[in-house]
Amino acid sequence: MAMTDYLENALLEHVLANNAFTSPTSLWIALFTAAPNDTAGSGTEVPLTFAYGRVEVTGGPMFTASGTNTRSDNDALITFPTASGGSWGLIDWIGIFDTQTAGNMLLHGQLTDARQVDDTDTIEFAVGALGVTFT
Repeated sequence: MAMTDYLENALLEHVLANNAFTSPTSLWIALFTAAPNDTAGSGTEVPLTFAYGRVEVTGGPMFTASGTNTRSDNDALITFPTASGGSWGLIDWIGIFDTQTAGNMLLHGQLTDARQVDDTDTIEFAVGALGVTFT
């Protein structure tokens, strides 16, 4: 996954300029049919129709270090609502946001296996399926 410009700037300001950065209290997973990039408003998020909505990552620490010090994985099952009334399309990308709607995208990345979500389908990510790695 890649950091967005928003998160990169916030972390630089926090570490190098001693400006406070408060970690989000909630993280929300968004699904995309076209690639987002480091800038706000990029990519094509599934529209708020057909029962789609971002899903909050819940649990203790929402992501848990895997022990390698370079990777953090989701520590709870992430299940999106069942598509209703139409197809969401081919889901190939995800974003991690700090709010349920609008807000700041913090990270984005391509799925290793794109998933077609049609009417009545459900998409979910098992514990440990979404990993954030910095290199």
